[in-house]
Amino acid sequence: MTLKEIEAIPREYLIPREVAQVLGCHPHTINVVTKNGNPFPFPVIVMGTRVRIPKMPFVKFMRGEEE
Repeated sequence: MTLKEIEAIPREYLIPREVAQVLGCHPHTINVVTKNGNPFPFPVIVMGTRVRIPKMPFVKFMRGEEE
């Protein structure tokens, strides 16, 4: 998945599988590292075992835009 494909997703939140492809890591890595806080420079929401990433802040981060 590319950043352009992520931008075309009609949802406001992304799942780790989508974000991991752009970041070049495994989705499980995103799930594991966010359990003890957010190490990423974009917001991550953890709800029990589910992790969601707000799409626009992630896209802005990937573009190098300031939040």
